[in-house]
Amino acid sequence: MIYLTMLIFVKQGKESIFHEFEDLAIPLLQEYNGKLIYRIRPTKDVYISYEEELPYEIHFLSFESEEDFVSFANDKRRKDFLHLKEASIQSSFLVKGKKL
Repeated sequence: MIYLTMLIFVKQGKESIFHEFEDLAIPLLQEYNGKLIYRIRPTKDVYISYEEELPYEIHFLSFESEEDFVSFANDKRRKDFLHLKEASIQSSFLVKGKKL
């Protein structure tokens, strides 16, 4: 089992394009033994401290294996709408981990 935390920074004014991408991508997770455990859209007032720009969303996901994650990332259908991600996301951080 692998765990992924993704901090997603969306381009200002491109939120609806990002939502369109997620509406297409999130349902594919299950086909690759993936699970969206948490999807958080925090507001500025919930941060105790920060030094840089705040993420638009934070995702916490799991996959049964690294291979499942790679297969999800390479899914042909996902690649067909990847232009929505590229048009809406300024940057993101992906942190891989395991349960302790």
